[in-house]
Amino acid sequence: MAVILKNHYLLITLLFFHFFSPWHHINGIKSPFNPKDILPLLPRQVSWPILNSLHSAVDLLPAFVGAASTQGNNTLEWKGACFYKNIAWLELHNKSQTQFGGGTLHIKVSNAHSWTCMDLYIFATPYRVTWDYYFLSREHTLEIKEWKSEAELEYVKHKGISIFLMQAGMLGTLSALWDVLPLFTNTGWGENSNIGFLKKHMGASFEKRPLPWVTNLTTDDIHSGDFLAISKIRGRWGGFETLEKWVSGAYAGHSAVCLRDAEGKLWVGESGNENDKGEDVIALLPWEEWWEFELTKDNSNPHIALLPLHPNLRAKFNETAAWEYAKSMVGMPYGYHNLIFSWIDTIDGNYPSPLDANLVASVMTVWNHLQPAYASNMWNEALNKRLGTKNLSLADVLVEVEKRGSSFAKLLAIPEQDDWVYSDGKSTSCIAFILEMYKEAGLFGELASSIQVTEFTIKDAYSLKFFENNSSRLPKWCNADDNVDLPFCQIRGKYRMELPEYNTMDLYPYMNEKCPSMPPKYYRPEGC
Repeated sequence: MAVILKNHYLLITLLFFHFFSPWHHINGIKSPFNPKDILPLLPRQVSWPILNSLHSAVDLLPAFVGAASTQGNNTLEWKGACFYKNIAWLELHNKSQTQFGGGTLHIKVSNAHSWTCMDLYIFATPYRVTWDYYFLSREHTLEIKEWKSEAELEYVKHKGISIFLMQAGMLGTLSALWDVLPLFTNTGWGENSNIGFLKKHMGASFEKRPLPWVTNLTTDDIHSGDFLAISKIRGRWGGFETLEKWVSGAYAGHSAVCLRDAEGKLWVGESGNENDKGEDVIALLPWEEWWEFELTKDNSNPHIALLPLHPNLRAKFNETAAWEYAKSMVGMPYGYHNLIFSWIDTIDGNYPSPLDANLVASVMTVWNHLQPAYASNMWNEALNKRLGTKNLSLADVLVEVEKRGSSFAKLLAIPEQDDWVYSDGKSTSCIAFILEMYKEAGLFGELASSIQVTEFTIKDAYSLKFFENNSSRLPKWCNADDNVDLPFCQIRGKYRMELPEYNTMDLYPYMNEKCPSMPPKYYRPEGC
C-alpha cells in the first residue's frame, strides 16, 4: 500500500510540474508526457472525474479526416489528436496474384505532442471496416491483400479509403465509452448519465417537480386526438431516446395518441409497442391497460405529458376516419425503415460534430456486416427508394450514387414520401403514425397532399399549432400539484418536462423537408 501511495504522489507531482513548470510554456519543446496520458494510472476516484471533465460520450464518435486516394499524386494531410502532422496515400498492386488485386494504405505520422500519446483510426470502404492505432512517429502501412469485388476496386480507384480519427485519442475514447455504456443501462447510474448528457449537449434543465409525480387524472377530460409526449431516461430505450433527442432537438423521444370508440371507451394508439414476441409493432390498447403499464411495468422511468387538441381542431377531428386508419395499421411493424430520414433533411445541417454523412455511411457498413437483416430493415430499402432501384445492397447503393455523380449526403437528404410501401407494408414511426391519423381525421385540410408527415420529428409534431392555447380550458387536475403553470398537462414524472417551441407553428406546404437541427440552439430557418 505504501508503494502504491508513493507512486500516486509521484504522478500528482509530475502533473503539477507539467502544468506549472516554465518548460511547459516554451514553444517548440515537446513535453515528455501529457497529463491526460497518465491519468488512468492515478486512483480511479481521482482520474475518472478528470477524464470525464475532459471528454464526453460524444468523443466516442470518430471524425472523418478525408479519403486516401490513388488519383494523381495527391496525398491526404491532416492534424491528429496525438500526431500533429499526418499524410496518407493509397497504392494499388496485385502482390497476392488475385482476380482484383489488393493495395497498401501508407500513413506517415509525425510531430507528436508528447512521448506517451497515440492516435486511433478507423478505415472504411463500402465493403470493409478495420482499425489501427499508432504510437511511433514513422511511416505505417495497412495491407489489403485482396479487394472483395470489382465494384470495391472501382470504388477505391475513384473514391479511395475513408479515414476516421478518434479525436479524443485512445484514453479519451475509453473515457467516452465509459460515458456511453451507462446511457443504456437500467440503473440509477444510467438515468443520471442520460440526464447529464442532455443537460450538457442540449441545455435541458431537469428541474424536480413537487410530489406527487403521478397525476390523479380523470379520463372523462381526455378526448380523441389528444397527444401523448413521452420521454424515457433509463434503460435501452432511454439511451436510444437520448441520442435521438440530441440529433433532432426533440425534448421527447416517443409519442402516442388517444382515441375514443363509438361507445366512448378511451384507447391509446401507439407505434412501437412491444408485443408478446418482443417485436415493436403498432397497437391499440385500452387506456387502463396502457396507463397501468406506464405506472408499474415500464422500467425506463417514462415522463409523460398530455397535449390536448385545440377545441377548433377537436371539432374537425373525424373519429370514424381516424379509427379506420388506426385499425388498418394494427400489428404492422414499427417504422424503422424511415426512422433516421425524419432527422436528416440537409447535406450538412443535421450532423452534430463530429457526425457527418461519411460517418453515417461507415456506421451503416459496420451494421451491414454485423446484422445484415437489421441493416436492411433500417435503411437499405429506404435508400433504394430514393435511388429508384430495388434490392441493391448498401455497398451497391454507394457505388450507384458515385456513378450518378451525386453523393451519399444528398441521397440521405431526399425527403421520405408518405405513400412509399416497403416489403412489410407502410412504414410509420411513433410520430408518423399519429400524424398520418391526423391527416386521415382531416386536421391537415387542403395541405394534406403537400406535406409528408414521415419527414416530421417529434419536435416538429409538438411544435404544430394544434393544441390548447388557453390554460383556463385545461382540465382542473392538469398540473394541479405543480408550482409552475405549464401550457400542457404533465401526468407522470419526477422532472418537469420541457417542450421548446410548443404549439407555435402553422402548417405550410413541404414543411420539415429541408430543416437543419444543430445543437444546442437547433436554429430553424423560416419555411424550411
